[in-house]
Amino acid sequence: MTFRRTDLDRLAAIMTEAAETQIMPRFRSLGDGGIREKTGVLDLVTDADEKAEWQIRDACAKAFPTARFIGEESVERDRSLLEGIGDADLAIIVDPVDGTSNFAWGLPLFGVMASVIRKGVTVAGLIYDPVGRDWRKALKGEGAWAENASGRTHDLKVAKPAPVSEMTGLCSWYIMPEPLRSRTVANLSKTKASFSYRCAAYEYRMVAEGLCHFSLHYKLMPWDHAAGVLIHGEAGGFSALLDGRPYSATIHQGGVMSAPDRDSWTLLQQELLAG
Repeated sequence: MTFRRTDLDRLAAIMTEAAETQIMPRFRSLGDGGIREKTGVLDLVTDADEKAEWQIRDACAKAFPTARFIGEESVERDRSLLEGIGDADLAIIVDPVDGTSNFAWGLPLFGVMASVIRKGVTVAGLIYDPVGRDWRKALKGEGAWAENASGRTHDLKVAKPAPVSEMTGLCSWYIMPEPLRSRTVANLSKTKASFSYRCAAYEYRMVAEGLCHFSLHYKLMPWDHAAGVLIHGEAGGFSALLDGRPYSATIHQGGVMSAPDRDSWTLLQQELLAG
């Protein structure tokens, strides 16, 4: 089953409607009990996450009736939904509110993410900013672009390669297990600067648009990375798992790093991850 530009636009419209009706009305307006912990204080879910996902799920069932739907909050209830991503003719993977902690804290750094997987290969990626009402989109083999609310677009292009000492980047070191955590934190001092916005949607936007050189993420849930890795790759960048294997939405353990090109990625692997 193919996934064309018209299909991408249809999925984008579904995401936009969910953001307008379920997410933004709750931003800085969550009622009592509207924020709940999953595994701890940095792993939250809100009414907006759940309501938006159910709306996107139901709309996708009508628009793409043969597609398998996998959402973050759906998997929270039934982890078996992750099985079979590699075999599905078409799977739509959704993070209804990426950066939930930021959303819950009233910070305007969150997004809606979706990827489309065909037989284990990511063929489309979308990242929507409901606050700015703009997009980062990609179709495999057709490039990556930014699109504003009026439909105006421009192509995305990653940063030019640079020495590690001149690179800026994004890193979710706090999720890493020891000793990788301590080693990575120490090695990040070799770069010019590193940041974490606790929002993969924003971090992939930045690295795909060349606003920084690299991103280094741990915890490989497909709704966090499949869209961003595709958008970054279509913008000219190179991504791989931390051990060098290609990224896949079917792999859910470990981490992924994105860089301007393969040589830059290899330098960062040696400098940031080596013991």
